[in-house]
Amino acid sequence: MIHPLIFSLTLLVSASSLAGTGCPQFFAAGRPPVVSNPKLQPRTQELCFRAYAVLHSGLTRTPLYAAERLTSKNIKNAAKLSRKDSFHAEQTLPPGDRAELEDYERSGYDRGHMAPNADFATRKAQAESFSLANMVPQVHENNAGVWAGIENSARQLAMSDGEVYVLSGPAFIGDRIKKVGNVLVPTHLWKVIYSPSQNKAGAYLITNDDTRDYAVISVSRLEKMIGISLLPGLPQNVRDAGLELPKPTTYQGRKNKGKAPEEFTLRDLTTLLLEALKRAARL
Repeated sequence: MIHPLIFSLTLLVSASSLAGTGCPQFFAAGRPPVVSNPKLQPRTQELCFRAYAVLHSGLTRTPLYAAERLTSKNIKNAAKLSRKDSFHAEQTLPPGDRAELEDYERSGYDRGHMAPNADFATRKAQAESFSLANMVPQVHENNAGVWAGIENSARQLAMSDGEVYVLSGPAFIGDRIKKVGNVLVPTHLWKVIYSPSQNKAGAYLITNDDTRDYAVISVSRLEKMIGISLLPGLPQNVRDAGLELPKPTTYQGRKNKGKAPEEFTLRDLTTLLLEALKRAARL
């Protein structure tokens, strides 16, 4: 039996997510996700950066979601920039609510971007992506593997469709939630993509382990799973229908030149979760 959703980062809520947003340009129809668990309202804060926004939780010291609007123009410009790591604690957050660099030190987990550095077209925007307010503890094979492939798929859709809106977030499923320092470790990660040109939306879902598997589900199904309205500005039929999402593939830049693209396996949701439980039982 699949464990029920005991705790989800995406259920955390703030006054800003109920009343609106200070950066509507990053959300489809200008409306941010609507979350619904009043017990988890405290210590949340919206942060508006140059190229993305997050809803951050001081309880978990992670983003609840990151929101972006990707365009083909920005993706082309971003591809011209090399990566320059600049991980840093988010100084605009209260000290007791934010993750610190030492939380991740020797933890065995990557500082995993929700809004990825490779999406952003300027040095200043890229530097802001390295805020720990945009990070979750993520298994390295996951971060560098299937999740990187999913990030690349979002960029592919932005290139082909002209623009897409993207939401990325962590979820905690089950009753054994790990911590690194003061930061909670998600069991799952998800990415929602809405294409205005197609007027369709869909979602990827993966487990936060060394999996090479992923699921593609409707936004409505993901909303029911995590208890949050992810695209409240869109009609229900758009959230129900699903978008044909590309198969994740690793980016073939200079670093990977000559290497065969990694292969990832599409699973139905039930199989994905059951296989994750089997892997956890072997640990």
